[in-house]
Amino acid sequence: MRHLYLMRHAKAKSSRADLADHRRPLRRRGRHQAEAMAAPLQRWGALEGDIHVSSARRCLQTLEAVDSVLPGLGVADRMQLHDDLYTFEGQALLEWLRRLPEESERVLVIGHNPALLQLARWLCPEAPASLPTGGLVCLTLPVPSWQALARHGAELTASLTPAEASHALFKRRAPVAPDLRKADPASRVHALLCHQYRLVRALGPGVIAGVAPEFLHQYRVNLRRSRAIGESLLAIARVPGLKKRLKRLKRRAQATSELRDLHVFLESLDARPAPLSERIRLTLHDWLAARERERHEALCRQLGEPEYAEEMAAWQAFLDGNRFQQALAGLDSRRVDKVLAERIAEHDRELAALGVASPDEAFHDLRKGVKRIRYLAELDPRRHRRLLKGLKRRQGLLGDFQDLCSRQAWVEAFAAASRHAPRRRQECDAWCATLEGQKRELREQVAALEPLAS
Repeated sequence: MRHLYLMRHAKAKSSRADLADHRRPLRRRGRHQAEAMAAPLQRWGALEGDIHVSSARRCLQTLEAVDSVLPGLGVADRMQLHDDLYTFEGQALLEWLRRLPEESERVLVIGHNPALLQLARWLCPEAPASLPTGGLVCLTLPVPSWQALARHGAELTASLTPAEASHALFKRRAPVAPDLRKADPASRVHALLCHQYRLVRALGPGVIAGVAPEFLHQYRVNLRRSRAIGESLLAIARVPGLKKRLKRLKRRAQATSELRDLHVFLESLDARPAPLSERIRLTLHDWLAARERERHEALCRQLGEPEYAEEMAAWQAFLDGNRFQQALAGLDSRRVDKVLAERIAEHDRELAALGVASPDEAFHDLRKGVKRIRYLAELDPRRHRRLLKGLKRRQGLLGDFQDLCSRQAWVEAFAAASRHAPRRRQECDAWCATLEGQKRELREQVAALEPLAS
């Protein structure tokens, strides 16, 4: 089995009369593209074998940018520069590939379009239809030698673009948020829901790629915001068909919950070592990473189902439909204020009933109530600027409490899976006791909060 990785050079400066094409350097954005691809190149094994690079300056600098992110791998020291790879013809690239020695089983080529894309499509009809700058195509070749390459004889293992690997690069071309500074509540609701729909759809490829956790976070946030705005609208007006569609959005958001919690936990472990012995800490990290892969694979299967695409298309059609537009026409600030006052009163009653000994679920319910208040107030943010500002600390405390509970649950699950490792269970129990103490501190801070009505 052979593995071929085809990577296009990152974004380069434009041609000029005084700058030969062969000498064109990378733009700053190109360096960022190449750096974003370093982690997936390493993860997919593209840097483990032979590294062949076109002699063009932009290709060399692409690899150097990858090397700067992974200095310990010595990538730049192992690369081989080739004038033959400075080609734009797929057939020439194929002929070069067929001359590779039989012992080369894993090969990374950094070169140019259209040659790379032509070769990828010749080898595998499932290869992507385009290959933007910095893009990567991974192919598996069940052939005994490179000379035996045949048309459509490869299998697509993965493909990735820098905008799918880096949320920062994605944001450069993400759907632009509407200007709602002077919008009335009805226009604001419609514009927000449409924008969030576009973001959910645009974030999908990055979620599936699974390289940058921020894609999942923003995907989840926009699904939940859409649902919260819809629920706020239902509390104010009658909107036929909306409740059924919000249930589907809720189901899609819930499918991301455990994966998001795992991302947060793993990031916290990297930033702040767990109070465990080194061997047990590494075992925990591997155990959590395995759970993360399982949840991610399950989410990717859901996003690839026809039912998901149909649900998203139906949601877009509903937002653009006449019935929804008519329902929004009756929305005004007075009705928003009335429901907002009711929710604030309910929150204050729940807060007054809280104590340090209250169950975790009571704090979770309070957090959900705060979010419902926030989303409702955001329907008319100019009128509720002071309230929104005051909600930030409250929501932060309750969010931190939720994260501690999630962390504790995963540690307990890890301990339960370690029934034949008494030392591991003992250390996990001690950690859970520490987490319980941190939760108690947050309980006290939440219980001491002033009522919102005050």
